[in-house]
Amino acid sequence: MNQKLRSFFAYPSSPFSIGEVIESAIDKVNSSGRGHIEGWKENDVSGRPLTAPIFRKIDDCNLLVADVTKLNFNVTFEIGYAIANQKRVFLVRSKEYKEQKDLILSVGLFDTLGYEPYSNASDLARKIQSVTDLTAIPLSRPLNNKQPVYILETPIKGAVTARIVSRVKKSRLPFRSFTPSEESRLSALSAIDHVLASYGIIVPILDQDMTGSEIHNIRAAFIAGLALGLEKELLVLQSEGGPVPLDARDITSNYFRQDDIDDHIAKFAENVYEKLFDTNVELQGPVTKLAQLNIGDPMAENEFEMLGKYFVQTDEFQRALRGEVNLVVGRKGTGKTALFSQVRNKKRSNRRNIVIDLKPEGYQLLKLKDEVLDFLADGAKAHLIIAFWEFLLYMEIAHKVLEKDRQAHLSDESIYKDYISLKEIYDRSALGSTGDFSERLMLLSESITEAFSSSHGKEVDVKLTAPEVTNLLHSEHILEIRRILSVYLKKKDAIWLLFDNLDKGWASGGVNSGDITILRCLIDASRKVRRDLTKDKIQFHGLIFIRNDVYQLLMDKSADFGKESRASLDWDDADLLRELLRKRFVASDFPKDSTFDQIWKSITIPLFEGEETSQYLIERSLMRPRNLLKLLQFCKGFAVNLQHDRIEEEDIRKGLKSYSNDLIVDADQELTDIDPSARHAIYSFIGEQSSFSREELEIVLDSQSTDPHVVDQILEFFLYYGFMGIQYANQEPQYIYSVGYDLQILKTRIRKNAQAIKYILNPAFWPALEIKPW
Repeated sequence: MNQKLRSFFAYPSSPFSIGEVIESAIDKVNSSGRGHIEGWKENDVSGRPLTAPIFRKIDDCNLLVADVTKLNFNVTFEIGYAIANQKRVFLVRSKEYKEQKDLILSVGLFDTLGYEPYSNASDLARKIQSVTDLTAIPLSRPLNNKQPVYILETPIKGAVTARIVSRVKKSRLPFRSFTPSEESRLSALSAIDHVLASYGIIVPILDQDMTGSEIHNIRAAFIAGLALGLEKELLVLQSEGGPVPLDARDITSNYFRQDDIDDHIAKFAENVYEKLFDTNVELQGPVTKLAQLNIGDPMAENEFEMLGKYFVQTDEFQRALRGEVNLVVGRKGTGKTALFSQVRNKKRSNRRNIVIDLKPEGYQLLKLKDEVLDFLADGAKAHLIIAFWEFLLYMEIAHKVLEKDRQAHLSDESIYKDYISLKEIYDRSALGSTGDFSERLMLLSESITEAFSSSHGKEVDVKLTAPEVTNLLHSEHILEIRRILSVYLKKKDAIWLLFDNLDKGWASGGVNSGDITILRCLIDASRKVRRDLTKDKIQFHGLIFIRNDVYQLLMDKSADFGKESRASLDWDDADLLRELLRKRFVASDFPKDSTFDQIWKSITIPLFEGEETSQYLIERSLMRPRNLLKLLQFCKGFAVNLQHDRIEEEDIRKGLKSYSNDLIVDADQELTDIDPSARHAIYSFIGEQSSFSREELEIVLDSQSTDPHVVDQILEFFLYYGFMGIQYANQEPQYIYSVGYDLQILKTRIRKNAQAIKYILNPAFWPALEIKPW
């Protein structure tokens, strides 16, 4: 017999006609005897006083029905709160209104939760009455003691997010984060996992006129609702006068100045530490073997503590470790940050090494690029930026030495005098008392911008003398710092400079010549520092991590950079990816001597659509570790939520759909970064066939351009990314990873077989593009 419905219906007040249809449907359900629904119309303000009746009504119901026709902050908050309180959530959408496909796809939450379309009040009433399974999403995840804090970062990592991250670091609370520049969409399953595993959650709310606020604030509402319902330590931050009314003081902390953020995070950190040390905290334990399976986070930044247990030590890693390369190059998701962390950890294990790990964000150099570089003559640009990086690198070496030997110099007479001298000079510099590297980088960038503007205004083609460069940098003490370092560092084994993230946060309008100048000068400055220190018989190794497309632009614009030694992180071996998974399975409590096949057959069905399942998933990962982990997590998440003992066919199908939606957003963003004019070109293939002749491709891409040269550029990107491959003479499709990532091989085969070539859409994108069969 069906359980009687006790439902709470949350819906937006706008459009008004939706409310009328919903209220009529509520009356029909209530008069049918099937159950009772109480409606709650939400306004369009991003937040409201959180009154107890709302929570009581959700607590008392066994079904939350929510309308997501027009995404609404308060409705989304209630969805999160209901999930946290183990209520079945049933999402609906009116067919009368145009679906917010772009917004829903970008947010990422609702397509993974699923929603039912309805046409009128009777249709809606029937669909609600048809709900018989009131099983909630199971909340069975262990707490993460090693990374107890979860941060929802903003789309543009500006000063506020940088301040939040910096203050959390200063509190010495390890954290994980959702980073939009790395993960374009936030799935509901991922958000639930992270909130469940956390002791504390930080959610900034953006003012409505800020970039990406609509998408970000909907995510924020969902995570805040989850966190509040699960009784986590929750810090919701917004600027004074932000979108959430001040009456909602019980969950919102306001700041007028950035210094106010420090106070809020200090209190937050204190409360998180109390929870961490509370032995009475009830751990949320897994209930099935599959739920216990922990394959780690697709984002290396979120699993530094665990990564060493299952990191695959490739030849590229060994070359970097030996100091044979100065660039590590790879596409997004191929493991640059993972390699960064493992080289850092290995080198840090020798206490006589000085390891400087720098992870800024590109936005910190925006003012320098826009307000200084654009006004300099070409030669002066390189002169200033190389000096900028050289000064900063020496200052960071000094900073690390002072930090590392803070205690040691007190008991070591051989370094005491030089330590005190170095500290006195460093403290006199403008950067001496500043927080973390990101803050020091921003401070130096802004000080140069201000000094340049006061001296030269908007004068163009400015040429700078060496004294002028010194004055702009306030670098009069650098020669003395270098002199002391040259003596001090001889007592150490080696200096390792690891530089990551410079290309993260670069404008989505495409990487421009200013960005490339900054990167090229960083490489030149690192080489110059190495040359100078080597003269003093000091070992120095600089390792800079950059995206593959940025490296290609660097090569195109800098003919002499072909001589740079680099490690490329492109993956083309399916068995190596299986070993990556096996190591993670073993770290999650499978026997150490287990083979991949032994573990795999215990957690998933052996075949999907006639193919072995691991091969099927690997072929849809574009041979990127992050993609493979993300795809497997989606499949596992659906299986756990449906309480399956292993991943079944329906779980794979649902997982592929969610993963494909993520992938298409990522691919579009990468294409936009390289060629802004090709924005949304990928979406031209929605509903099309899976293979094309050249002529058919030109028809599909006609909305982008009728210029064959532009079509050639877009097609080259499609091949480079792996979005598209080629097929001829009845052979298997060949993608970029099928030919050792050598685009020239594909282009040559296209030229030699022009009439026979078919262009094949990668099956990984078929679900999102609604291409059948998939």
